[in-house]
Amino acid sequence: MLDLRPNCELCDRDLPPDSAEARICSYECTYCADCAEQVLRDVCPTCGGNLRPRPIRPRQNHRAGKALGLAHHPGATRRHHSPWSAAEIAEMVNRLVGVPPERR
Repeated sequence: MLDLRPNCELCDRDLPPDSAEARICSYECTYCADCAEQVLRDVCPTCGGNLRPRPIRPRQNHRAGKALGLAHHPGATRRHHSPWSAAEIAEMVNRLVGVPPERR
């Protein structure tokens, strides 16, 4: 199940489970839309993959008899921060920004 991390790993901006501003890679690294677009330019600094809008988990359960929604599966509370320096991030972004995600 998707982790729904609570913050941008670069600028530490809050990204609650219902945020339309959250972006993730396939490893669930999480960034705000501003950092994903302006700093990372759609390149995850960890894996080199692309970043996409994080799905929003519904607040309530819409299926009787099922344990779904944030009430049953809340967002994570442990904050994550990128282990990469600004120079390491810039190097990865500059190397991969012109390569289509399916070729990275």
